[in-house]
Amino acid sequence: MKILITGADGFIGSHLTEMLIKQKYDVRAFVLYNSFNSWGWIDTFPNEIKKKIDVFLGDIRDKESVARALKGVDIVFNLAALIGIPYSYVASNSYIDTNVKGLLNILNSPNIKKVKQIIHVSTSEVYGTPKKVPITEDSNLNAQSPYAASKIAADQLAISFYKSFGIPISIIRPFNTYGPRQSGRAIIPTIITQALEKKEIEIGSIYPTRDFLFIEDTVRGMISAINKKKSFGEVINLGTGFEISIKNLAILIGKQIGKNIKLKHKEERKRPKKSEIERLLASNIKAKKILNWKPQYRNKAGLENGINKTINWFKNKSNLKFYKTSKFVF
Repeated sequence: MKILITGADGFIGSHLTEMLIKQKYDVRAFVLYNSFNSWGWIDTFPNEIKKKIDVFLGDIRDKESVARALKGVDIVFNLAALIGIPYSYVASNSYIDTNVKGLLNILNSPNIKKVKQIIHVSTSEVYGTPKKVPITEDSNLNAQSPYAASKIAADQLAISFYKSFGIPISIIRPFNTYGPRQSGRAIIPTIITQALEKKEIEIGSIYPTRDFLFIEDTVRGMISAINKKKSFGEVINLGTGFEISIKNLAILIGKQIGKNIKLKHKEERKRPKKSEIERLLASNIKAKKILNWKPQYRNKAGLENGINKTINWFKNKSNLKFYKTSKFVF
């Protein structure tokens, strides 16, 4: 079975690539072409894993590039996306090109007819601040950022192609994934990298709550969707059902690092008031039913375990060198 992973060079995509290779799948990693010949996080893989990957350099925004990548493929995982919420405020057009038109290039490819399944990766950001929790797949969609709007558009595009043309597509919607290799713009790496160097942590809003999902659980959930025909045309949440405020998250991380950290509010790190999502808490009942999936890192103990693994990864200087810890990242 040949599996194509778009966005394979990124945080979640690299973990998915690695796990699929370890499970003996034939993987083609779609990596954004660049003049540095960088494969993103794939460059950090051990050689015994790296040599088993069919690396394809291209651009999800280019139709011909996507068509070539799809040749001979059975399963597609679509993770190619621009994901930084703050950057979507200043470069919204690029989010439509990548997140929406990129998926459209897959769906309209002449080679899509031979693909047995597309697993499109969404985000909990599409729900916005919910009217009630836990959030189910039937909860209202509410775009509170251009990024969220682009992901809603992509999800609806996927559903429309399933209903209109019978394209076998599943939509997996992870909540706040975290773990090794995550971008420094995300809240957990932001806190960890600052806390390792100093006691005062620059941070934005501290009261919103999030349902944090460890990367291993996210990737397992995605893989569990392979060949699950009951998932075709469906949206499926991946979350733990446990929430924690950003303030308490920072305290938890400080304790694990062994520091009594102080929080310093920075306006540049805050979202616009109406754009902030106040609460995210997932219902994972549908994932258990259709995918036979449940998180291994759940409840407070699971979060502490995942945070501990993430801190230990960031403590390694060979990993920390990839991060510009002194500069705020969009």
